[in-house]
Amino acid sequence: MKTLAFALAAATAIPLMACASPAKPAPPVNEVSIVPSDQAVHSYILLDRTGSMSSIWDEALGSVNAYAGSVGTPEEGEADDLETAVTLAVFDYQESLQFDVLRKDVEPETWAPVTSDEASPRGMTPLFDAIGRMVALAETDAPEKAVIVIMTDGMENSSREITKDGANAALDRARARGWEVVFLGAEFANFDDAEAVGVSGAKSMAVGAGQLSQSMETLARKSRDYGKGEDEEIIFNEADRAEAGEADVKQRKGQ
Repeated sequence: MKTLAFALAAATAIPLMACASPAKPAPPVNEVSIVPSDQAVHSYILLDRTGSMSSIWDEALGSVNAYAGSVGTPEEGEADDLETAVTLAVFDYQESLQFDVLRKDVEPETWAPVTSDEASPRGMTPLFDAIGRMVALAETDAPEKAVIVIMTDGMENSSREITKDGANAALDRARARGWEVVFLGAEFANFDDAEAVGVSGAKSMAVGAGQLSQSMETLARKSRDYGKGEDEEIIFNEADRAEAGEADVKQRKGQ
């Protein structure tokens, strides 16, 4: 009897199951679209590591570290809503261009201070070649906003890959994207090479020994303002030049 009752119950359940509405699929989970922030800036620092940088090398590295810290730090009362990253490359010439990327796309909060254990001064100055390489690196990343910082203490003397016109064309492509290009003479005041590749006087500045870190911190704040859209471009004003000791550098270097 129990067997018969079970069979009748099962037979009754089958048509009921067949008539039941199919289960509705679960509603799709809303996907969050990741939209690039319009308040973002990527800094590309091209640092001359040639032999003549020996006397100020530790200071130059310290100034790069100062920039990385400052570009990611909001000023008092400023909203902390700027996305930032820093790339650092050093260059010299030894039989061919030596272009070494020491930091790539590093967010300031995870920046490990660069030291002389990673790179030391040597070789000659293939400035045009290095500019071409740095612009190509930035073009591969293709950020919306970028600041290309060229820091050197000497003039071009050993490029083999591209000419002055080639370096100018590379920076023209960068400027056409709306990227900023600035030139810092580290204890150096001859800006012929900067002018040759289209860097205007307003975007180039001589910086004296002992002033590199402060000037790079100032540049980092200007980079933040550019990234946030508060300034359309980066220019060096008279206060910046006084802080950098530019007049003293020009006097010492005969410019």
